[in-house]
Amino acid sequence: MLQLILGGARSGKSRLAERLASDSGLAVTYIATSEPIDAELNQRVQLHRARRPAHWGLREEPLALAQVLREHAAPTTCLLVDCLTLWLTNLLLLDDPLRLAQERDELLDNIGQLPGEIILVSNETGLGVVPLGELTRRYVDEAGLLHQALAERCQRVVLTVAGLPLTLKGPAL
Repeated sequence: MLQLILGGARSGKSRLAERLASDSGLAVTYIATSEPIDAELNQRVQLHRARRPAHWGLREEPLALAQVLREHAAPTTCLLVDCLTLWLTNLLLLDDPLRLAQERDELLDNIGQLPGEIILVSNETGLGVVPLGELTRRYVDEAGLLHQALAERCQRVVLTVAGLPLTLKGPAL
């Protein structure tokens, strides 16, 4: 099953994704997209690490997400990607303007054909005001378009608010 878990900051989306991965009964590989570039982000990474079971696999990849998914996907594996919006940010900040389109297209072209279970976590950024600044507007636009394209391909889409999962598509939780 391919699942997309959306939510705002501290909404419980990662905790829900971790529970779903654990409940899958499959071997879990956690794919982290964050690059802890400052003390605050590093602290968030440490909290996520402390919460994960020690027997889960870990792959850290800030850019080449589709490639890593292809390498690790298997019928007996659950891949948990946390998170797509950090991955998107990493790509937006590169000096190569074509890399984002290449990586996004590769992800969208491959995601529906991979074996096993895949859980994608991402921040829903389109519920607030239109941000000031070209880069932040592009980020919100790119995230929204990515979420729409992934939601079409996923069997389950969940919006998490205040720790509560709201199933938007597919089987209820």
